[in-house]
Amino acid sequence: MPYVVTQNCCNDAACVPVCPVGCIHPAPGEPGYATAEMLYIDPDTCIDCGACADVCPVEAISPDDSLEGADLRYIDINADFYACGAHRPTTLPLAVLPPKVTVGTDASVLRVAIIGSGPSACYAAEELLSRRGVRVEVTMIERLPFAGGLVRYGVAPDHSKTKGVDKTFARTIRRSGMTFFLDVEVGRDLSLDEVAAHHHAVIVATGATEDRRLNVEGEALAGVHGAREFVAWYNGHPDYSDVAFDLSDERAVVVGNGNVALDVARVLVADLDHLRRTDIADHALDVLSGSAVREVVVLGRRGVEAAAGTVPELLGLASLSGVDVLVDGDVAASADATYKTRVLAEYAAARPTAGNRRIILRFNSVPERILGESRVAGIRLSGPEAVTDLDCGLILRSIGYRGSPFPGLPFDEVRGTVANVDGRVVEPESGSAVVGRYVTGWIKRGPSGVIGTNRVCARQTVAALFDDFAAGSLSDPASGAERFAQLVTERRPSAMTADDWFTVDRHERTVGRAQGRPRVKLLNPRPALA
Repeated sequence: MPYVVTQNCCNDAACVPVCPVGCIHPAPGEPGYATAEMLYIDPDTCIDCGACADVCPVEAISPDDSLEGADLRYIDINADFYACGAHRPTTLPLAVLPPKVTVGTDASVLRVAIIGSGPSACYAAEELLSRRGVRVEVTMIERLPFAGGLVRYGVAPDHSKTKGVDKTFARTIRRSGMTFFLDVEVGRDLSLDEVAAHHHAVIVATGATEDRRLNVEGEALAGVHGAREFVAWYNGHPDYSDVAFDLSDERAVVVGNGNVALDVARVLVADLDHLRRTDIADHALDVLSGSAVREVVVLGRRGVEAAAGTVPELLGLASLSGVDVLVDGDVAASADATYKTRVLAEYAAARPTAGNRRIILRFNSVPERILGESRVAGIRLSGPEAVTDLDCGLILRSIGYRGSPFPGLPFDEVRGTVANVDGRVVEPESGSAVVGRYVTGWIKRGPSGVIGTNRVCARQTVAALFDDFAAGSLSDPASGAERFAQLVTERRPSAMTADDWFTVDRHERTVGRAQGRPRVKLLNPRPALA
């Protein structure tokens, strides 16, 4: 009865160090980690102890004999990863993560500010607060009155188990030595230099906040949106609650075929009764209940072999009630084809069911122009043999995110990240480090990986910070935590604390339970704090 990793895997790798036989791969430090779609348990060496399932933050690991329905396929997916033997190391890895650094033995306090509260910020805070040999105080600063970042506003509402990683982050926020301010924006209420003056170092973990553009004629027409904007809207991000999406046409087009593209396609055609049991924003549910969309075409510029969506996300489409998943064209799946190609071949062989909604995966389709006068009416696509026009009333571009400049830090316009080396912010021209300034997450490395990838990313940044602290290269803060708290209150009287956030969190969950939902998201926290 080996254990099996299923769709919800966040690649956090909390399961790896507890496995007594080292059967979970790719582990941090091994080839493929942070680029593999998920983690895999070697069925030949698993000893059925269940330690991995006990620590999994998103309930993604189960005994193979407990799986049902579509989850049974993960037995084959895990076995397929090890089929050739190439992924079985001859010796157990000596370290599953970059080693933690012990910094001296003196009792001085290292004060670090972290800007952001998403996965990369929380992993960095955990790394700082769990180190031995130095006392650390962390100040986390979130511009929104809600914590969570990507977990709250990026994970699809029907992936509730993936969102369960927020329990891990809540424990970090409750740690001794942690101070949390919400509804405080660095660059508006406080400058970066002012934050730095009260801390030895500042880690910026603000993610990627812009969509990449198609750069084709007609992209500015009404009805063309970034997928990031749509995701934020249906997830209840207060900055996007008033965005209007016209769902009056029967066909929508999503340009790009990665996991975000599959998420938005799924939400557009999902059964409303199913969505009502999730934490989708109420305003989005209201709009979707009146949607005329019956077909979503998901476009890939290249062929099937370059499909960007992961196997778990592609398999998840098959579970949609009343929805056919089809591939426009034939897919050849030879005996040595990848598991992803085999899944796509199954969809290519499927036939539509009368009355069902559809998701159509279309490959080798390059957007040339968006058609329409005042608003979108279609899209012109070039393929290997012809140019075709596809009518539609909504286009969502999902071709990647990019970071935006952060006030006071040098920005790399080409990569869309803050200029850095291994998390240390550097001046682009000279390459010299900007003392006391660090980055982690997507603003550091670009929008790549999954939630757990940020754990290794944060550890690298924190290791660099500790090295600099041990070397004495960080400036001492001008004052301590009490004075900084006074400054925050002076500049932003509405600022919230960790206690305020947990009050809001309990309110959302309580209201959600009464409706059979994980939570009901607020757009304004004040009703919960009254």
